[in-house]
Amino acid sequence: MLVVIRGGGDIATGIALRLYRSGIKVVICEIPVPTAIRRTVCFSEAIRLGETAVEGVTARRAVLEKTPELLSLGIVPVLTDPAAACAGPLHPDAVVDAILAKKNLGTSIHMAPAVICVGPGFTAGTDCHAVVETMRGHDLGRVFYTGSAQPDTKIPGLIGGYAGERVLRAPADGVFQGTAEIGSMVSAGDVVGYVEGVPMACTISGVLRGLLASGVPVSQGMKSGDVDPRGRPDLCQRVSDKALAIGGGVLEALLHLRKPL
Repeated sequence: MLVVIRGGGDIATGIALRLYRSGIKVVICEIPVPTAIRRTVCFSEAIRLGETAVEGVTARRAVLEKTPELLSLGIVPVLTDPAAACAGPLHPDAVVDAILAKKNLGTSIHMAPAVICVGPGFTAGTDCHAVVETMRGHDLGRVFYTGSAQPDTKIPGLIGGYAGERVLRAPADGVFQGTAEIGSMVSAGDVVGYVEGVPMACTISGVLRGLLASGVPVSQGMKSGDVDPRGRPDLCQRVSDKALAIGGGVLEALLHLRKPL
């Protein structure tokens, strides 16, 4: 079975790992300049670095022609293909939209026999065959075959007693330059990056769980970093409970939708 995933961020990577470990081949489609924050657990880093590994699974930047070869080697191909145009020639069993744009950026129910979308912005039965809930709480990872996920609240999930305070946002328009490493311990007030000379400081203490790559263009207020108040650097190398829960929902939906075949 082959699945094409739109997006290579931390949630998309958690989905990819769930599917990969279940014996399903996956291809990641990303934008030319990824904007993932939790880069240590994102297959999108293969676009920037050429190759990366998350929890022992290797992903490599690729072109369409090399994709079958990498899949045969057990390597996850990561294509610069924002529209997932590769779904045409690859004929995947499913397409998963895990961009988390909170709106539909071009995914169609006709792209594959099973089309599964993650989070708000999609309606099952119209845009796709199934929607998976992404909001933390009782329904996290739940699959809907009609209707939509909960609307975006614009409030980050609660971790270690903090929600919005743990997210770092670009202080200005321009190009981001990081000055710290993911996994570093930080304190409230520490500067971990700049945008056109304007500092971006932490608002709480903990471990720097995510930071935008240097050289990425940003707009003021754009999410550019993440501090985990639990202070455990080891968690920076592991996909989150949320990503795995959503990945489980995608796997359930995929098996359910393919069941008649």
